[in-house]
Amino acid sequence: MSKINAEKYFVKKPAYEVIPTEEVKGRHPAMTLMSSNLVPGAKMYVEAGWVSGMPDPPTHIYEHVHDYDEIVIHMGVDVNNREELGGEIEFMVDGQPLTINKTSAVFVPKGVKHGPLTWKRFDKPHIEITIMVGAGTLAEADPGGHREKGKEKGK
Repeated sequence: MSKINAEKYFVKKPAYEVIPTEEVKGRHPAMTLMSSNLVPGAKMYVEAGWVSGMPDPPTHIYEHVHDYDEIVIHMGVDVNNREELGGEIEFMVDGQPLTINKTSAVFVPKGVKHGPLTWKRFDKPHIEITIMVGAGTLAEADPGGHREKGKEKGK
């Protein structure tokens, strides 16, 4: 069995390709950590973003739907209390509200409407990660419905 070239599968520097449709204080530009643009042939899209203050506006990820299954992870970063998120988010999935205030993950099947996400409280920094298996590019993933919302605003 021949060895693979592990270097070609290693993303050494994330891409900053997501352009929000509006300025959001308290959020940092999302980092694309895996895509077929970064690793040719990778049919998954992974993105992470830091929340370092109360997002303003508190709702900036709107209702949207994907053609791919998605996993949305909200992770606290306090090493002494890893399960504490550091805030509270209302996440609508198929019209049903979920309250997120702990490190957690939500599986959203393809075709299921989800969003908006509304930050209700911010206590300390946390990270939001999205994983879409099968979507290899930003255009396929359309994280957070950014492109759709931009179209609505005429952008």
